[in-house]
Amino acid sequence: MIVDEKFCFKEETNLTVHKTSVFFPGDGFLVYDPNREIILRFDSYGPDSEPKDELVLMDASGKGLLTLHRKKPSLRQRWEGFLGERREDHQEPTFSVCRSSIIARSNLVVEVFGDPGEEYHIRGSYSKRRCAVFNTSSENSSKELVAVIKRKVDPTTHVMLGKDVFWLCVRPGFDGAFAMGLVLVLDQMYGDTADGDVREVDPTSEDFSS
Repeated sequence: MIVDEKFCFKEETNLTVHKTSVFFPGDGFLVYDPNREIILRFDSYGPDSEPKDELVLMDASGKGLLTLHRKKPSLRQRWEGFLGERREDHQEPTFSVCRSSIIARSNLVVEVFGDPGEEYHIRGSYSKRRCAVFNTSSENSSKELVAVIKRKVDPTTHVMLGKDVFWLCVRPGFDGAFAMGLVLVLDQMYGDTADGDVREVDPTSEDFSS
């Protein structure tokens, strides 16, 4: 699943995600590359506590890369993703994110349309900023870790930062914009409350070598 080739890094990359506050607490996101340059952003002009039905992830210049739409009605909180800015109601989604109804399966499943073999599972606790994204495509004999959300530690003081600043770590070739789109969905589903979080996992035990 590729939103834009320029966000598919050749090396394992730690992106810094900052949950910003423009008019209301936590109403936007800024994503920085390792050179501290803004590469992705999301702006929203309403209270964070109010559910949002459509989100648009943009690049640094404000170009819409990915539109995320809450599907209604939906018992499993289903979200659909569209490339670019969604302008037509009949536009076909590129992928969906929803809670799984299958026992013993990862709680969140990401299905990519057009390729029936491409699927991802998300496990962990977003409220604690401890999540892992696995590629479970049929050609893989086992789950492949492709992205991790984890708390950020200040490299100078070794102090763990607040949950409004965290790392989004992506494996080589996995689209950082797609990964950030999943973060936006997780933030809408769970926010900072542990109620209904996906199953606990410690991504540090399967961390990247960096």
